[in-house]
Amino acid sequence: MAELAHAYRGILRELRKSAVAPRKTNQAVATSFRSIANQYQTSGDATVLQDLRNALLFLKSQREHKILLDRYNPLFDLTAEERIKATARRVGLDMPVVHKAESS
Repeated sequence: MAELAHAYRGILRELRKSAVAPRKTNQAVATSFRSIANQYQTSGDATVLQDLRNALLFLKSQREHKILLDRYNPLFDLTAEERIKATARRVGLDMPVVHKAESS
C-alpha cells in the first residue's frame, strides 16, 4: 500500500507542478488517477501499480522536456513574426520599419 500511496501522491504533485495556473489541477484527470488507484486496491493487480508508476514517470519527463525547451529554445512559443524579429536581433540586425503610404 505504501507504493501505491507514493505513486499516487507523486502523480498529484506532478499534476500540480505542470498546471498552467498555480495550484490549479484538472480535477477530471486527478479523479481518473484516483479511480485507477482504487482499482489497484480492490484487485491487487501489479500491472495497475506499474501503470501508475509509468504515468508518474511520463508526467515528470513531460515537465522536464518543457523546461528544457523553454531554456534552450526561447523562440519556441512565439508567433512567426516575433520569431523573425528575435532572430534578426540575435545576429545584430533590426527588421526594417514598414512605412505606410500617405493618402493626399
